Amino acid sequence: MDVAAAEEYLRLFHAENPAAGPVRSRLREVRAEIARTGTYTHTPDELVFGARVAWRNSGRCIGRLYWHSLRVRDRRKVSTAEGVAVECVNHLREAVSDGRIRPTITVFAPDRPGVPGPRIWNEQLIRYAGYEMDDGSVVGDPRYVGFTTMLRKLGWQGGSGTPFDVLPLAISMGEGTPLLSTVPGDAVLEVPLSHPAYPWFERLGLRWHAVPAISSMCLEIGGVCYRAAPFNGWYMGTEIGARNLADSDRYDLVPLIAGYLGLDTRSDRSLWRDHALVELNVAVLHSFDRAGVTVTDHHTEARRFLTHVEREERAGRVCPADWSWIVPPISGSATPVFHRYYDDVELSPSFVTHPDSQERALGHRP
Repeated sequence: MDVAAAEEYLRLFHAENPAAGPVRSRLREVRAEIARTGTYTHTPDELVFGARVAWRNSGRCIGRLYWHSLRVRDRRKVSTAEGVAVECVNHLREAVSDGRIRPTITVFAPDRPGVPGPRIWNEQLIRYAGYEMDDGSVVGDPRYVGFTTMLRKLGWQGGSGTPFDVLPLAISMGEGTPLLSTVPGDAVLEVPLSHPAYPWFERLGLRWHAVPAISSMCLEIGGVCYRAAPFNGWYMGTEIGARNLADSDRYDLVPLIAGYLGLDTRSDRSLWRDHALVELNVAVLHSFDRAGVTVTDHHTEARRFLTHVEREERAGRVCPADWSWIVPPISGSATPVFHRYYDDVELSPSFVTHPDSQERALGHRP
């Protein structure tokens, strides 16, 4: 346990939460607990503040304006893989209210000396399977072919073989063999995609899930690593329409959409890719709005992010940001976040991707 990291966090917590009282007595408690047990336990208030500040410090997230409203579900007492699976499903249900998505995090127990905490093997709580066919083609999401294959070797029978079969949760205590748990249909809010001007679009049978709950990142607060801490905000439309459904190594739908639009795809100089990409994103925003489900567009979110930067600067804080992630994947220069530089620094608390978690999420067992 890094005592210095614990002390740094506690000083931050007490500086921004004067009602918590003087930090000196809390530092004495924590030093004594670390000396006795090898680690220490955050109070509920320290956990809530740490999770919110980790979001505030997330340099790759454009949607941090509402960091202080993050709902924190403290589930550190859950001690079994089955219990973790149940709470992950509850997280998905509670993050949605009549289509309104609420930023939510569920924090499970960290590793303690001799007592490993849980691991969620999935990259997100909801992701679609990728089935590799005999001819090398893929039905579903190519990113998760390896993970899908691994789950089937562990006993999952597979879904219906559609492009949008929801993967089961894979959860273990420590590094043991994971428990596989199906995500019930009522916990998976999905939006069927249509286009406001092209009736043929709806007949393509496309859809996407509404809650982007990241589950492979470690929440690090004051030297304590919560490896199982799934969290969600809401989607920015381009995450779906310009990445998940459009990237050539994902669903790669841009050529298909271009064909339906009758575009000249013989040369990139016709800008057929750009035209098709915009129409795909129009469909995503239109469909979420029609379904009454929270989604934001990249122009609105860019303005909100600069409001967040201004607030942080007025508070005397550095606002870390990775330009390559903050600038949206379409029409970047048409948004205000494109035209400035940012402080790309690492602050704590934070969300961190550990290499073993990334390998596990892509189908490589540690």
